[in-house]
Amino acid sequence: MTLTEIPQRPRVDEDAPEIEMLAREAIAGSAWFGSANVVMQLARLPVGRGVAESTVDSGRVDKHPYKRQRTTGTYLIVALLGSETDRKVMCSEVNRQHRSVVRTEEEADVAYNAFDPELQLWVAACIYVGFSCWLEMARGPLTDEVHEAFYRRCARLGTTLQVPEEKWPADREAFYEYWWAAVREIEMDDVTRGYLSDLANLRFFKPWARRIFARNNRLLTIGFLPQEFRDALAEPWTADDQRRFERRLRTALLLDRRLPRAVRWAGLRVYHFDVKRRIRRGRPIV
Repeated sequence: MTLTEIPQRPRVDEDAPEIEMLAREAIAGSAWFGSANVVMQLARLPVGRGVAESTVDSGRVDKHPYKRQRTTGTYLIVALLGSETDRKVMCSEVNRQHRSVVRTEEEADVAYNAFDPELQLWVAACIYVGFSCWLEMARGPLTDEVHEAFYRRCARLGTTLQVPEEKWPADREAFYEYWWAAVREIEMDDVTRGYLSDLANLRFFKPWARRIFARNNRLLTIGFLPQEFRDALAEPWTADDQRRFERRLRTALLLDRRLPRAVRWAGLRVYHFDVKRRIRRGRPIV
C-alpha cells in the first residue's frame, strides 16, 4: 500500500454532538480551574490594569463575586453553546460594559482598551488553553481530529467579542506558535499583582466566607497556573502546597469521572436556562 492509498481519518465537524458534549464538559470543569484562568487572562498588563481599575462596579469580581461568576458562566455558555443570535446579543451586552474600560497614554501610565482585538484574542486563548488541558486530563486522551474540531469551535470565544475570524490562528499548530510568543509578554505590576493576589486569597470575601473558602481557592488557583504565571504572580508556593494540590486534583478528576453527567452539568443547565430566559425577555445578561 502506498502513502496515497492510506485511508484518511474523516474530519470531525466542530458542530458535531461529540464536540458540543466536550464544550459542556469544559465549561462545567471550569469550576475547578476558573480562578487560575482569570489570573492567566489578567497577566497581560493592559488587561490586568483594565480590570483592576475598571469603574464598572457591577462587573467587578471583588465587589460582586457571585454576579461575576454568573456573567462569566453565561458568556462561556453563549459563546460555545448558543445560537448566532445569542452570540450577537452577548457581543452587544459586553460592548456596553466595555465602553468605559478605555485609558489613553495621556490618562494613565498603562494604556488599555477593552475593544482591542489583540487583548481579546489573548483572553480567548487563555480560556481555550484551560479548556484543552482540562479535557485532556478529564476526558482524554483525545484524538488529533477531535482536538482540532474543539479548537475550531473555541474560535467563538474570541469572535463573540471583537476578534475577527481571520485573526484566530488557523489550526492548533499555528495557535501554539502564537501562544508561546504571547506568553513571553506576560507582565504584572504592583496594581495587577495585588488585585490577583486578593482574588486568589478571596480577601474581598466577608471574614466568615474567607475562613471557609479561601484556603481551597488559593490552592486551586496557584496550583493550576503554569510556572510562568506563578512566577509573575509571586505568591509563595511550597513543595507541600504542590503535594496538596496534586491530591486535590486527583480527587477532582475522580469525582468528575464518577459523577453522573446530570450532576456534573447541573450548574451549567441552570445558567443556560437563565440566559435563554433573559434573552427571550430582553433582560441584561451581563
